[in-house]
Amino acid sequence: MEQIKELTQEKLTEITKNGRTVLEFSADWCPDCRFLDPFMPAIEQDFADSKFYQIDRDGSIDLAKELDIMGIPSFVVYQDGAEIGRLVNKDRKTKDEVEDFLRSLD
Repeated sequence: MEQIKELTQEKLTEITKNGRTVLEFSADWCPDCRFLDPFMPAIEQDFADSKFYQIDRDGSIDLAKELDIMGIPSFVVYQDGAEIGRLVNKDRKTKDEVEDFLRSLD
């Protein structure tokens, strides 16, 4: 998973314009975000048709505010440039919750 320290609107448009893109908004200091780290490679493998990016919420705070990403970890999914789903809240998420969310978008 590529990590993006500072996501701009231009970069967002570029990385989401083709295919399915999953953005995980996270932060180094966030224990609930770190809880997901061991599961993310398996989630990426289970959804190999998607591109995954981990976005540093603190480094991308302006865009995160525009996208209403207040709680982390949070996921926003795009298909060919259009947002198609979001799992945005401050709650800890399990591997099953993330995979169920991603499956619900098909």
